Parts: sequence; structure tokens; C-alpha cells
Amino acid sequence: MSDPLDKATSKAPATLGEGCLSRYDPDDLSSEDGTEFPGAAELWEQLQDTSDSPEEQASAAAQGRH
Repeated sequence: MSDPLDKATSKAPATLGEGCLSRYDPDDLSSEDGTEFPGAAELWEQLQDTSDSPEEQASAAAQGRH
């Protein structure tokens, strides 16, 4: 019987490390893998701003950060 995964149209990029240290090999990634995300920094800032607790927001406001 043939391997059903042989019919897959996409394959994961190569990985480095094992277990919880496993990660995609950056040298094996390309633009076709969807690794470009030009808005990542802005999204990260936005998510960090919305995830602050009310106490952290009050402290930041008191320090003039918001």
C-alpha cells in the first residue's frame, strides 16, 4: 500500500532542533512559505497595548507613557 502522505501538495520546511527547541530552518524558508509579515511590529505593539492590565495602564498613564 502506498503512503497517503506522498499525495500531499505541500510539505513543511526543514526544522532545526528537537522537542520544545524545534523550529523551522530559516535558510529553508522562502517567500512562498508565507514568512513575510511587514506589519508584525505594529501588530505586536497593538497587542501589547491591549493586553495591559488596568493596573499597568494606570501606572503607564501616571508615568506619561500612554
